[in-house]
Amino acid sequence: MFSIVYTTTGNKEEARRIASRLVEQKLAACVNMHPIDSIYEWEGRIEQDTEIALSIKTTSSKVETVTGCIKEMHSYDLPAIISWEIKGEKQYLEWIAGSTRP
Repeated sequence: MFSIVYTTTGNKEEARRIASRLVEQKLAACVNMHPIDSIYEWEGRIEQDTEIALSIKTTSSKVETVTGCIKEMHSYDLPAIISWEIKGEKQYLEWIAGSTRP
C-alpha cells in the first residue's frame, strides 16, 4: 500500500529541511512543495499566513515514522499532518517502493 502525507510549514527553508531528511532517510520517495495562502483559527484568533505545503509520497508502512520525523523537526506547536492511501500507475508505485527501501 502507498500513501501521501500532507503537512504545511512556515517557510521554504523548513520545508526543504524536512523534505531532504525524509528522502535521505528513505522515508519518502519524493516530496512536492507548494506555496499556499492559509486562513485558520489559532488560539481564538483568525490567522492568515503564507505557508509551504508538502505532499510526501511514501509507503503506508512508513506513515507513522514520517509523522514522527515531521513532528520532531517542525517549528509549529501543532503541525497539520494528514495522510491518505493512494492508488496509482504500477511502475510509479514500484518506484516509490524501491526508493523507500533501505
